[in-house]
Amino acid sequence: MPGKRERIRMYPERVSAPAQTMWTADEIAQLCYEHYGSSLPKKGKPEPNHEWTLLAAVVKIQSPADQACDTHDKPLQVTKEVVSMGTGTKCIGQSKMRKSGDILNDSHAEIIARRSFQRYLLHQLQLAATLKEDSIFVLGTQKGLWKLRPDLIFVFFSSHTPCGDASIIPMLEFEDQPCCPVIRDWANNPSVEASSNLEAPGYERKCEDLGSPVTKKVKLEPGTAAKEVTNGAAHPHSLRKQEGDPISPGINSYNLTVEELAAVTRIAPDNAKVIDVYRTGAKCVPGEAGDSGKPGAAFHQVGLLRVKPGRGDRTRSMSCSDKMARWNVLGCQGALLMHFLEEPIYLSAVVIGKCPYSQEAMQRALIGRCQNLSALPKGFGVQELKILQSDLLFEQSRCAVQAKRADSPGRLVPCGAAISWSAVPEQPLDVTAGGFPQGTTKKTIGSLQARSQISKVELFRSFQKLLNRIARDKWPDSLRVQKLDTYQEYKEAASSYQEAWGTLRKQAFGSWIRNPPDYHQFK
Repeated sequence: MPGKRERIRMYPERVSAPAQTMWTADEIAQLCYEHYGSSLPKKGKPEPNHEWTLLAAVVKIQSPADQACDTHDKPLQVTKEVVSMGTGTKCIGQSKMRKSGDILNDSHAEIIARRSFQRYLLHQLQLAATLKEDSIFVLGTQKGLWKLRPDLIFVFFSSHTPCGDASIIPMLEFEDQPCCPVIRDWANNPSVEASSNLEAPGYERKCEDLGSPVTKKVKLEPGTAAKEVTNGAAHPHSLRKQEGDPISPGINSYNLTVEELAAVTRIAPDNAKVIDVYRTGAKCVPGEAGDSGKPGAAFHQVGLLRVKPGRGDRTRSMSCSDKMARWNVLGCQGALLMHFLEEPIYLSAVVIGKCPYSQEAMQRALIGRCQNLSALPKGFGVQELKILQSDLLFEQSRCAVQAKRADSPGRLVPCGAAISWSAVPEQPLDVTAGGFPQGTTKKTIGSLQARSQISKVELFRSFQKLLNRIARDKWPDSLRVQKLDTYQEYKEAASSYQEAWGTLRKQAFGSWIRNPPDYHQFK
């Protein structure tokens, strides 16, 4: 099933990065929303007026090679195509992890979209290696290696800010709040924790018309009284409440010193006071300095590695902010595909839909934490990722559904399913729940039918199929120097990737939670 395509014309400016001239954030968002509506089935989507979900995608942008980016006398024509897409809000607890690699540990939309993208890359490598059709890859300079065509870039879209560090957003006074205010009863339930499905039990988001100045009673920190605020709480850089942020705080008047303000936001807006921060449910990993828990804007420590929260059963899934920061150094292809690539496959830009948003927080979370890395192997580096926000709201986001449902009975809950879509000819769609294909029973777990197409074991099987279609004398050196058998052995043999990953852990992400090797011993 082909991805949705759209041709646009723009007059470019004289810039070095093509990602800055060929498209707008709204064009990317609209393309993804249209693809979601037309190419994804009803199965796996939220139940109308009762469920919501999150959306992410990878968009391929191609500029014709004969059109120079620095010409002002003619328009630059580009083609945009969605090549992978994911929806989802949940992840499994560590007790449900399996050593057979047949369950999806993390089904947040961003992770589903990236794994779907890896499936697309595997298919494109197969096309290149077998010379059957045009591929996004061309031959590299080294034996058995390929590289991305120079006229292509990839843009990542997400309908919401990534969970974790990017969602710790300062809240200022006297600015319009473009998304819905949230009521949280801190006084009665100060210890409630967020769940892995981005929803705290017992709390419901109260949304009114997005443009109306609604006055609300908002609970403050434990021991303080409620006060009236309007939905005009401040949001620098279009700060917006995170879709699915389960523990967004009440407004309070905690006054920050200049030093405390800088510690939270690393910016000092003129004539504005930080009265709080939007909070992430992601928990600091062991070994990191923890959150202070102080009332108001000092509640969180920014820049830390975090894991997605679990309801009773702690997860081992790192936050989406952390994973996306890792992709910006190591690429999106992962260790297995690096065997066939001369250089990593990087994203040129990230576009976020209308939601709680801070440009500073996004820059910090995805780029800033790794910007001082040194001595990375050839081809690897911290990318100058362009980060933009669209003004277009995802129609099945939490906020949009809440605004439309009015007085519908029952609670608004996250959709339990995750949808994977890849621009591949065979079985492009994959709908899962609880990490397995939707409809899987206890009796069928462990069978071939109970595997998602983007599970570790299935992606490994696709990788092995690729190997079998290439003559052994044309394999890259990394696959010929030793006999490899297990998933773990193939990953470890990608030496340049592992060296880069080791450097990233040593210099920036030392507390990253890694699964034990016995979870990667499947064949």
